[in-house]
Amino acid sequence: MSDMQTQSRPRVVIVGGGFGGLSVAKGLAGQPFDITLIDRNNHHLFQPLLYQVATAGLSPADIASPIRGILREQKNVRVMLADVSGVDVARKEVIAGYRVPYDYLVLATGARHSYFGHDNWATFAPGLKTIDDATYLRRRILLAFERAENESDAEERKRLLTFVVIGGGPTGVEMAGAIAELAKRALASDFRSIDPRCARIILIEAAPRVLTSFTERLSEAARRSLEQLGVMVRLGTAVSECSCEGVRAGGEFIPARTIIWAAGVMASPAGRWLGAETDRAGRVKVRADLSVPGHPDTFAIGDTAAAVDADGTPLPGIAPVAKQEGQYVAGALIARSRGQTVAAFRYRDFGSLATVGRKRAIVQIGRLQLSGFVAWLLWSLAHIYFLIGFRNRFVVALNWAWGYITFRRGSRLITGLYARPMEDMRPASRSELHSKAG
Repeated sequence: MSDMQTQSRPRVVIVGGGFGGLSVAKGLAGQPFDITLIDRNNHHLFQPLLYQVATAGLSPADIASPIRGILREQKNVRVMLADVSGVDVARKEVIAGYRVPYDYLVLATGARHSYFGHDNWATFAPGLKTIDDATYLRRRILLAFERAENESDAEERKRLLTFVVIGGGPTGVEMAGAIAELAKRALASDFRSIDPRCARIILIEAAPRVLTSFTERLSEAARRSLEQLGVMVRLGTAVSECSCEGVRAGGEFIPARTIIWAAGVMASPAGRWLGAETDRAGRVKVRADLSVPGHPDTFAIGDTAAAVDADGTPLPGIAPVAKQEGQYVAGALIARSRGQTVAAFRYRDFGSLATVGRKRAIVQIGRLQLSGFVAWLLWSLAHIYFLIGFRNRFVVALNWAWGYITFRRGSRLITGLYARPMEDMRPASRSELHSKAG
């Protein structure tokens, strides 16, 4: 292909290699576009299974694949490892240490944790969005048991064996259930001075029920399943304090060394880059074709976009939404290149799923509502299907089958300098961890 032909092809820059960004790139395969996909990480991550990495059920490689490997056969895509800091809309350039020009821009930058104005809580109550978050939490959870094994003070041992999960959405429910199974099954016979089955797992939710996106019947089934696993569920209780000593919720102080945040998310700063209108969570308000008002050549999808359904209902920040939006934007770009128009984006809801532990899940597909083992099978099949790459699907299926039969966790590794058994259990900030590594 000559330089003249290359220069005449529209340049599409995609920021973010999640489900939405990859769907756009794949949807433009074989089309006359020059695509640049930029991500701060070199891998695509299946976030719904991060909690299993954090609780030693899976290893990071089981739920992540290199972006370059995923797109290796697509010749019109260039992958860049860079951290985007802004967008120059006047010059149509993405700022990522250097400037990347575009004709079309797709922002699929995901979300981060929201502490509702208490950002200082992040030090004491880390969340779960990245592989680094998951391995950090895995270290903290496993170290809590190791420290408790060597602790002679009864009160401190109780504090070490208390795990507080804040937030009763899917992440919080799945995390609480997985910690309970780790403590009461996988670790039950591994220690001599402590009984891991005595660990307290407390789930705190400000709303009157968990999993509010599901029906009340399924929400109640999830709560009962959690309690059967030994999780203490506290509903209608707001958290007012997080510290290295514990959590204050509903006027009561709960001493705990391990606190996990699963209560809220905030969109990336993409809205500020564009000077666009955003909602309270920082998501960019988009038009019916997912383009940004005032910037017809810029699209926002996934957790970056405040998109609504046909009836005005806000779309949830889940993988199926991001994938469908990515596929839609790819089709819209192809249509534009041909001088055609496309209808407004419409999301096809294939249902909602959440797991509460081994053999326990809830499924809501239209009027169909399932809970228990059959729901767990459907949840497992759906998540394996969405994993990228045959190896990932095979490994996850094999690990789940092994764990189901044996109750054993194959990734109970405490790694890094932070893994010193006698290290202070006070939650450390990322900067503190990096200074130790240096």
